[in-house]
Amino acid sequence: MNESGLPLVVEPDELQAALDDESILVADVSQAEFHQQSHIPGAVHVDYARIISARPPVMGLLPPAEQLGTLFSSLGLGATTHVVAYDNEGGGRASRLLWTLEITGHTRYSLLNGGFIAWRDEGRPTETQTRGRTARPYTVRFNAEAIADKTYILAHLHDPAVSLVDARSPEEYAGLDLRARRGGHIPGAVNIEWTRALDPQHGMRLKAGEDLRALYEQAGVTPDRQAIVYCQTHHRSALSYIVLTSLGYSVRGYPGSWSEWGNDPDTPVER
Repeated sequence: MNESGLPLVVEPDELQAALDDESILVADVSQAEFHQQSHIPGAVHVDYARIISARPPVMGLLPPAEQLGTLFSSLGLGATTHVVAYDNEGGGRASRLLWTLEITGHTRYSLLNGGFIAWRDEGRPTETQTRGRTARPYTVRFNAEAIADKTYILAHLHDPAVSLVDARSPEEYAGLDLRARRGGHIPGAVNIEWTRALDPQHGMRLKAGEDLRALYEQAGVTPDRQAIVYCQTHHRSALSYIVLTSLGYSVRGYPGSWSEWGNDPDTPVER
C-alpha cells in the first residue's frame, strides 16, 4: 500500500472513486491518437518517447535527468502527487513510466489493473477533452537501486542470489527471432514472457497473486533472490518489474536490455 492509500496495482473501481482527488495524477501512456479519441476523465497524456532515450542500435535507455525533469514539471508532479498510470496495450508503457518514477525517487504511484481495456469493458466514464496540469519545478535525482546496467549484470552472472528474467517471446529468447546483431539470451536467464502475467479473459488484468507467484517460483525465480528483468528495450519487462515488485521481490530493470546486450560483441550469449 502506498502512502496515498492506493495499492501498487489499483482496480478500476478504486480509481473511479478517487478521480476527484487533486493529489492524484492519472497518466495515459497510450498513443496520442488513442488518447484523443477516448481516455479516463482528467487523465493527462504522457508521450512514451519522452521517457526513453536511444543511442542506436541501443534503444530504451534512460533520458538525461534534465529531460525527465522537464517532463515531470510539465505534468505538475509534486512530492505528494500520486501517479496512476495506464495504457491500452497490457501495461508495458505504463509500467515503464512507473519504473522511471521509481528510479527518480518518486514512490507514490500505481498501475491501473487492466488499463484502459478493463476500464472500457466495464463501461466506466471516459472523455475526449484534452487536460493539462499546472507546471511546477521538479528536480530529478536518479536512484540506482532499481537499475541494472550491463556492468552490474556482468558482475552478477553467476551470483546464486540473483535471478535473470527474460520477458521476451520464446522465439527471441532462443535466438530464432533476431532483433539485434546476435540472437539468444543472457546466460542463466529464464524466459517468462511478459504476457503470461496477464488474464485476457478478465480485461487484461494481472492474474491472481498466487498464480503469479507460481509462475515465477516454478521457473526458479524466488523472493529470496534479487530479480533482474529485461526484454528488448525494457518496455515489456517493465510490466514484469511491477508484477515482481507487487509480489514483494527486490527487482532491478535493465534499460538497454537486449538492444544493448545483443549488439555488444563482447557480452556472453546463450542460445
